[in-house]
Amino acid sequence: MKKRIAIIGAGGRMGLSLVRQVLSRSQTHELVAAVDRPGQPRLGKDVGELAGLGPIGINLTDSVNAAFNNAQVVIEFSSADASYHHLRNAVMEGVPIVIGTTGFNEHHQQAIQAAAETIPIMLSSNFSLGVVIAEAMVEKAAALLDEEWDIEITEMHHRDKVDAPSGTALSLGAAAARGRGRSLNEVGVHGRDGFTGVRKTGTIGFTALRGGDIIGDHRVIFAGPGECLEIGHRALNREIFAQGAVRAASWLIGQKPGLYSLRNMLDL
Repeated sequence: MKKRIAIIGAGGRMGLSLVRQVLSRSQTHELVAAVDRPGQPRLGKDVGELAGLGPIGINLTDSVNAAFNNAQVVIEFSSADASYHHLRNAVMEGVPIVIGTTGFNEHHQQAIQAAAETIPIMLSSNFSLGVVIAEAMVEKAAALLDEEWDIEITEMHHRDKVDAPSGTALSLGAAAARGRGRSLNEVGVHGRDGFTGVRKTGTIGFTALRGGDIIGDHRVIFAGPGECLEIGHRALNREIFAQGAVRAASWLIGQKPGLYSLRNMLDL
């Protein structure tokens, strides 16, 4: 039996990559709905044609209910506020959901935690498998290197990205903090400017760069006495994120309620 997948945010660049990935697995996967926010000029058009694959008989709609009517799992890439409302639909319908949205505030995060008591949720700021492995490496390195090794994280994305630092940069920072038995809220430093004084030992600094059409470039720098260690990842195309998200959706079907990450899926 094919795995029935619905996509929310299907009209955007990432959404259309997800459409292509699901359709490329037509022997084992079925796209049952493609949803985007109201007011989009592409609404009503065949999503297969929008994705450059020819008509498939599924039109882009703004009906969120369509995503949950016949799907075994929903993949959601939208905005933080919209994702919060989609999460409520997922809970009401008992449908697992893969969330790739970033920029959540504390209220959103609490809602995700509460929903995970009822349904399986996969939450990730980056669905690249390479990033997940880099995150594990960062945590291990932070555990092995003491606080004489300063940690700085740089990230660069395209000019249209609206949140900073990126969700991936924050995840990498959280991994580094965990490696040292700390919380990122305790040790994270953002937006240095002006006369800042000397660097405080044990902090994790962030620098966000924006420009051009860069998909995503992340670097974690461990600057120690006399040497530097750098762990990085560069995304060369968006299809890697779609591949990871569809793989995550397939894995999530049949899981028990809970909040999962790609590290759970990869058993890292």
